[in-house]
Amino acid sequence: MSLGLIIFLGLFAAPLFWGVAIFNQLVTLKNNTKKSWSNIDVLLKQRNSELPKLIDTCKQHMKYEQETLEKVIKARNLVESAMQSKNIPQLGPAEMKLEASLNGLFAVAEDYPELKASDAFLRLQTRISTLEESISDRREFYNDTAALSNTRIQQFPDNIVANMFSFKEFDLLEFHMSELQDVDIAANFI
Repeated sequence: MSLGLIIFLGLFAAPLFWGVAIFNQLVTLKNNTKKSWSNIDVLLKQRNSELPKLIDTCKQHMKYEQETLEKVIKARNLVESAMQSKNIPQLGPAEMKLEASLNGLFAVAEDYPELKASDAFLRLQTRISTLEESISDRREFYNDTAALSNTRIQQFPDNIVANMFSFKEFDLLEFHMSELQDVDIAANFI
């Protein structure tokens, strides 16, 4: 084999191997991001399936707090709608509304000693609180993986391969500053 042929093959093979390596890395990032979203999705579905049980338990004890329960149901439906439509930008605000309404529900529950003493309520409250913590952790992990994937898609020379194979950026789960402010729970029950 002549030196010219070896150089020609090297010049052809090097960019090919480089492109394949970048493609495989981008695929790994894309799949990791999708997996981290799936983990959030599972937790959201678990939490959303627990909420009707919590509402039913509360209804038995909180006869005069129908509006509070309706706020939780409405917020849950917003989250469910955002999940089903895979609308990540809508999910952040919906999650904040649900968290605020749950906090309101738990605050009102303090006025009902028989509810606070209910084993079913305590189990559901603990379960939902645990799921909320897990969702928060997974949200952070999702945003990390999505940001890493988005960065690689935008960086040169990875953006060349990303554009050739139509890699898309992922939406981050973002919260507006107004949604991050402390919630005045008392105002929700006036």
